[in-house]
Amino acid sequence: MPATASQVLSGMKTRLQTVSGLRAFDYQPDALNPPVAWTQLNGVTYHGAFGSGDVQYEATVFVVVGRVSERVAQSNLDAYLSYDGASSIRNAIEGDTTLGGVAQTLVVNRSSSIRSLSVGEAEYLTIEISLTVHG
Repeated sequence: MPATASQVLSGMKTRLQTVSGLRAFDYQPDALNPPVAWTQLNGVTYHGAFGSGDVQYEATVFVVVGRVSERVAQSNLDAYLSYDGASSIRNAIEGDTTLGGVAQTLVVNRSSSIRSLSVGEAEYLTIEISLTVHG
């Protein structure tokens, strides 16, 4: 049976929690306290194979790295965008491609939309990371 949306979000949260110092959620938090990450489902493809053989979840991981003006934000950005290493978001997510056994596999497709985000009087550095989960 394919994974549920809640199982995918929970599994992603678990994987993101493996990055030291990164606060991870399976929903968008009300308040930003960087560094913080959460996953949002963008869509579901139901017929990736015959029957329900490959339900695919398209998702985006949003990472708020820190205030744009802080030097540590740039250092964290480099580490989060790395292909591997202890702080690599890609490495953390693909460290268990089954999300604890709820998915068949997953792939991190790309990092994009590296930009600033205005929240109140603060400017934050953010990343969007797209992935596909095969449930």
